Parts: sequence; C-alpha cells; structure tokens
Amino acid sequence: MKLARVIGNVVSSVKTESHSHTKLMVVHPIDENNQLIGSSLIAADNSQAGIGDRVLIIEEGGSARQVLKNSTAAVDAVIAGIIDEVRD
Repeated sequence: MKLARVIGNVVSSVKTESHSHTKLMVVHPIDENNQLIGSSLIAADNSQAGIGDRVLIIEEGGSARQVLKNSTAAVDAVIAGIIDEVRD
C-alpha cells in the first residue's frame, strides 16, 4: 500500500465491461511529508475520493480486484481509502 494524492479524474466514453460503473482517478504517490514521488497512475476509486484528497492505494492486481469485489476486473491499482490523518 502507498500514500497518494488524487490529482485528476479520467473521463472515458468507452470502457471495458469490467470498468463500467467504476470511477477512475489519476493519483500521484506521496511521501510522509506530502511530497510527490514517482510517477502518477490511474486507479479505480472504491472510496468516493475527490481531487486533492490524500488516499491509500493498492498497486497489485489481485488485491485491487478483491477490494473492488470483482475477480475479473482489468484493474491493477485501486484507491482503498481516504486518509484523514497520518501519525508517527
């Protein structure tokens, strides 16, 4: 699992069947000091996240599909939760 910030949403007029009714968001990994690290990616949103939210992402296909409760989804990253606070 990784910390990330939602930086945008993906709008698509055509989606694979496993993505229908699934909101896709652009997320960028962050460190514990909220600094951007690495590259941005697209993640399915299972938590009703919005642009600017700090989120917890899972970047592993099997686990992402379990969070979505869809074993056949073509997904390798998912927003698993919205982060309210990070403590030491």
